[in-house]
Amino acid sequence: MAVPARAHGPVSALALALTDIHKSFGDTRALDGATCHVRRGSIHALLGENGAGKTTLMRIAFGMIPADRGTYERSGRPVRFASERDSISAGIGMVHQHFMLIPAFTVAENVALGGHGRFRASDAVAAVRRVGEATGLALDPHARVADLPIGAQQRAEIVRALARNADTLILDEPTAVLTPSESEDLYRWMRRFAAAGGTVVLITHRVREALGVADDVTVLRRGRTVLTGAADALEENAVVAAIVGDALAADGAAPLDATDGPVVFALQGASVRDAAGRVRLRATDLVVRAGEVLGVLGVEGAGQRELLRVLAGRIAPTSGSVQRPATVGFVPEDRLEDAVIPEFTLTENLALAHAGTLRGRVDWAQEHRVAERVIAQYDVRAAGAEAAMRSLSGGNQQRFVVGRERHRAPQALVAENPTRGLDVRATARVLATIRELARAGQGAAVVYSTDLDEILALTRRIVVCFDGTVREVAPPADPTDRSPYARALVGADA
Repeated sequence: MAVPARAHGPVSALALALTDIHKSFGDTRALDGATCHVRRGSIHALLGENGAGKTTLMRIAFGMIPADRGTYERSGRPVRFASERDSISAGIGMVHQHFMLIPAFTVAENVALGGHGRFRASDAVAAVRRVGEATGLALDPHARVADLPIGAQQRAEIVRALARNADTLILDEPTAVLTPSESEDLYRWMRRFAAAGGTVVLITHRVREALGVADDVTVLRRGRTVLTGAADALEENAVVAAIVGDALAADGAAPLDATDGPVVFALQGASVRDAAGRVRLRATDLVVRAGEVLGVLGVEGAGQRELLRVLAGRIAPTSGSVQRPATVGFVPEDRLEDAVIPEFTLTENLALAHAGTLRGRVDWAQEHRVAERVIAQYDVRAAGAEAAMRSLSGGNQQRFVVGRERHRAPQALVAENPTRGLDVRATARVLATIRELARAGQGAAVVYSTDLDEILALTRRIVVCFDGTVREVAPPADPTDRSPYARALVGADA
C-alpha cells in the first residue's frame, strides 16, 4: 500500500502550541525557553540529543508535569493540564519510551485502565482488535503483557493510546524496538492518521526517519529550540549539525571482517527450549573469534534473544555446549527491567553488576571512583556518581550501562539493540566502543540490532535467525545490496 502524501497546504489550527517553556529540576535546567508549534493534521518530528529536553517538553504537553513558565495552547485555547487524565480527555495520547503497562494484566485489561464508566471486557477486547486491524499492530487481546516480547509490548502501548480516541498522539521513540517491516507499517498508519485529520508528535533520535516521515521538524539543544521548519526543506547534515551543535566527524571506519584469532565464544549443538517445551534455538554451531564483531539479525521471536543470552551466560542451553569467557559484558534490550535499578545511585548500579562475585565488604570509595570514570569516558550527563539512575534521561542511562559493561568485561560483550533511543552523537560513541573492543585484537562482541544499516556499518560477519535456526549470510559483492539479508529474515532461502 502506498504511503499517503504529506499534509501540505493550509492547516486550520495548531493542535499544540508550546511557547517559551521553562522547566528546572533542582539545579538542572531541562528547558530554557523551548518552543514547539504542531500543526493539526501533520506529523511533527521532535529531535535532539539525549537530555536535550524533548521528553520533558512532551510530558508537559501531556499533563504529566507542569511548566515553570511559558504558554501552552491546545487548538488555539490556553490550557493548563493538572494531570494526564485532563490531557486524555482533551484528545491527547502519549506512548512512552519506557512502557507503562501492568505486566500481570492482559492487553485488553491494560486498554481498559484509565477509561471512563463501567468496565466491559467485551468492549476492551473489541477495541484492541479494531485498532490492531486499522494500524497493522495486531495483538491477542487476551494475552498477558508479561508473556509478550518487548516489541509486542510496545505495540500494546500504541494500541492503548489509540483506543482512547486520541486525535493527537505523542510517540516517544516508537520504532526503537520494532522490526523494519513493523516500522514501515507504523509509518503508513501515521500518514493515514494525519491525512484523516489526526496529529502525531514523533520524538525520535533517527534523523533519516524524521525527514522521511514527518511534515515538520523541531530540534532542541540543551533545552532550547534551535531549528524548526518543513522536513522536505531541510538537509540531513543541517539537522545533524543543529542537534549536536557542531560538525560531527564521520567515523569513517570500515566494517570489521572475520579473523583467525583465538576463539572467544563457541557453541556446539546448542539448543534452547522454553518452559512450554517449544524449541527456541535449534542445534546451533557457532564460533566468534578475537577481533570480530558478529552481527545478529532476526524478526521478533526468531531465536536471537535466546542466542544472545546463551552467549552472555544469562541462560543455559537445554542441550549442547557453550564456551565463553569467565566474564561477559551484557547490554540487554530493556535496561530498566534487566540492567539497572532506577532508585539506586550510579555508584550502586555499578556495584550491582558484579554483586554476585563480591566477597566481604564493598569498597564504596573505589566503586565511586570507577563510576566517575565511566561517567567521564562515556559522556554520561549526570549530576555525579551519587545521582539516582532515574534522574538520567533514557539515553544517558544507556550510555552508563554500555560503559559499565565495557569496563566490567573488557574482552567480551553481548548487546541487544545497544543504541535504542540514542541520539546521533551517542550512537556513534557506542558503535565506536564496540569496534574498539574488537580492534584491540583480544576481544569480541556479538550485537543484535533491528537496524540493518547499523549492523552493516559495524561488521561484514552477519548471522540471521529464523525459526530458531542461525545461518550465516555471506556478504554480497555489492555492499548496497540488502536482498540476501531480507530473504534470510523471512526464511526464503531456508
